[in-house]
Amino acid sequence: MSQAEPRLVPPDLEEAPTPLPVIEEFEEAGPLVGILIGSESDREAMEPAIDELNDRGISNELRILSAHRDPRGVAEYASTAALRGVRVIIAGAGMAAALPGVVAAYTELPVIGVPLISSKTVAGGLDAILSIVQMPPGVPVACVSVNGSRNAAILAARILGLGGGYPGTPGRPTLQL
Repeated sequence: MSQAEPRLVPPDLEEAPTPLPVIEEFEEAGPLVGILIGSESDREAMEPAIDELNDRGISNELRILSAHRDPRGVAEYASTAALRGVRVIIAGAGMAAALPGVVAAYTELPVIGVPLISSKTVAGGLDAILSIVQMPPGVPVACVSVNGSRNAAILAARILGLGGGYPGTPGRPTLQL
């Protein structure tokens, strides 16, 4: 006795429904690394990360999104990043340095925080470092050195090299115990 093939299309439809336009937007492969900064003034400090990723042939994008001035924009970016192909997010921030933590609250992707120095920085960037490393349990953020955007890019490359930075990525190495 042979079993009938499962029917994927409801019997009342001749063909599958048209995909939603919002889903089609995510069909093209996006950048592997997303780089976020809170303001245009942070761009120069993050250029070494962009240069390092470009030198390694790793696709990336830079977005300006402030955790304080546009929290919804940050939440939307972080929560849809994996759908667009992003596998690691680097977030550069100074002073209160909320950006890396807010990003980590909205994504399962690895987030690397880069504490940045500005004219208003306290103790050479200590304020930003403490804001990034003092995350509550369940909201991990990796932290590199002050203005260490190049190191953040190198760390992102290593994460990608170990399996793409997202569980279930094809080609991800598995441990044999």
